[in-house]
Amino acid sequence: MSGPMAAVWAGRLLLLVGAAVLVAGPSLFSIPQLELLTQFLSLLVIAIMWNLLAGYADIVSVGQHAFVGIGAYAFFAFAVFAKLNPFLALLLAGGVALVFAVPVMLAIFRLREAYLAVGSWVVADTLMLIAGKLTAFGGGSGVSMPVAVVKQLGRHPAQRYDVIYWLALTLAVVALISTFVLLRSRIGIGLTAMRDNEEAAGTIGVNLTRSRILCFLWAAPFLGVAGGIITLQKLRVAPPASFSITDWTVYVIFIVVIGGIGSFEGPIIGTVVFFLIRQYLANIGVWHFIILGALSIAVILIEPRGLWGLLRRVLPHDLIPVSHAVPKRRLATRAETAASRVPS
Repeated sequence: MSGPMAAVWAGRLLLLVGAAVLVAGPSLFSIPQLELLTQFLSLLVIAIMWNLLAGYADIVSVGQHAFVGIGAYAFFAFAVFAKLNPFLALLLAGGVALVFAVPVMLAIFRLREAYLAVGSWVVADTLMLIAGKLTAFGGGSGVSMPVAVVKQLGRHPAQRYDVIYWLALTLAVVALISTFVLLRSRIGIGLTAMRDNEEAAGTIGVNLTRSRILCFLWAAPFLGVAGGIITLQKLRVAPPASFSITDWTVYVIFIVVIGGIGSFEGPIIGTVVFFLIRQYLANIGVWHFIILGALSIAVILIEPRGLWGLLRRVLPHDLIPVSHAVPKRRLATRAETAASRVPS
């Protein structure tokens, strides 16, 4: 096995080890560490969805936090006011986010490029202001979740932290596997073509509008469920936190840009880098944000495809193969056919 291929398999082994550690998380880590891993998994899901939108479907949304907030408030309503089981409430929160995505999509899809980004941000801020007027949810200051609802996850804090962690891990696994299957499908081939050259993709028959609609509606329920899990972890809803543009959009854009936009590995790498920086540099105050910004600019200037783009320069294959590679025999046959058609 050559050196580059050995590096590819070493990277795949590292991913498997990381997955095994996450599965064994409740047995290996303390409650504060599980809290941090739950945040990691929730942010990873949001990053995967933003990468699908911006990296493949060319929907550069700056209002993705709208669906996280919708999911948070919908979950709170179902679990507290309707007194439904928290697990069912999470699923319904994803459904509510999907329902809201339809009118939002109809509004902002009339716009393109920078106008779409601004339009999505305006929609998110409008929803946040509306949430601040809901007195049943505590208005602008928010409201905490009743103890009775929390205890449905477990009578002891350790049990509750384990359950919330498993919910976040399950959501991350479903998001990764389902998005992988999507990108490996015929639709995914079209999305990959859109990523590489949108005009050429449209020329060869890719339905650009339908692909964007699918990606937008695909992401919404995942974001809604993530908002519900975040609410479970924080035990309260509040407009500035549930609809936080910094936490659920700005940081996510940093994660995807640093990791590698338009790649399956990018959000994973970017989320790991973000949490390492946040964990070890957060105590230096505002310099923490300056370092994040400087790192983003440096990576973009060196390699617009992010850290994964740098690694891909030396690696012959993706760690997670979502693209369809043409076999060498078929390439050779095509070359021979093309050569035979050239007049001598």
